[in-house]
Amino acid sequence: MTVTIYHNPDSATSRNVLALIRNSGEEPKIVEYLKTPPSLETLVDLLRRMDIPARDVLRRKGSPYDELRLEDPKWNDDDLINLMQRQPTLMNCPIVVSPLGVRLCRPSETVLNILPASQVGAFRKEDGAPVIDDQGRRIDRTALD
Repeated sequence: MTVTIYHNPDSATSRNVLALIRNSGEEPKIVEYLKTPPSLETLVDLLRRMDIPARDVLRRKGSPYDELRLEDPKWNDDDLINLMQRQPTLMNCPIVVSPLGVRLCRPSETVLNILPASQVGAFRKEDGAPVIDDQGRRIDRTALD
């Protein structure tokens, strides 16, 4: 089984997703996309496999989104993909590729839907929020509220 994470170690969400992957017993291939941006072909393939438009992967915070005025509908998918490839800070993360699919894993629990293996133990996010119980089962957050 191979899982790949397009990861930003400065992102708490990305770190939580990486930890959830590891909590399933998998050591993923880690692509730090800010250091090694995916090729145009890879970006196109990821978006196709996620079945979402490029605009849905754009990161606004900490990126040149506002100064480039990317909210303007004049930017089509090809334009946005080219911009993300040249300026990877425009990409939101983490994106995870697994045998069960490809997802932008925001919120971090989204990764649980595409991991082939079950969680092996309890897991809490960095902020302390419980996600997985002692038996490796997903915690129903609505029951906690």
